[in-house]
Amino acid sequence: MADNAEKAPEADKDPSKFDWVTERSRCSLPKVFLTLRQQIEADVKARNGLRPANSPYEFSVADEGTGFAAVLKADGARRSVKFSLAEHAILVTDDNGDQRFEITLTFNDRGECKWSANKEEHESWQVRRMALEDLMFRGY
Repeated sequence: MADNAEKAPEADKDPSKFDWVTERSRCSLPKVFLTLRQQIEADVKARNGLRPANSPYEFSVADEGTGFAAVLKADGARRSVKFSLAEHAILVTDDNGDQRFEITLTFNDRGECKWSANKEEHESWQVRRMALEDLMFRGY
């Protein structure tokens, strides 16, 4: 999956040879959940690289129950955005456990895996921004 939508190259050449089974498997919640974690780890690394020297805050990714969290540690305080895998969605929650939104997947007739949040299709970077922008940029 390049970002969140990728067609198999052979689909463009000969649609009858499109391996929909493999592509559909790549569009499963567990596989996308792993991809999401890798992308968020890259986002955290990029954001930490933008901090000024001697910054009083730092971002990290931590295992959290059945999922993981993007964490901000600053001046003794800790805030996080949590991601957990549910049966039909990836849940995004705040520190209080309140659900912010959920990510669902659709495998469309073009062989693309599409992410949805708040009843709209989004690219994975847009979903990550929805989840992390406030944590990573509010006040820092």
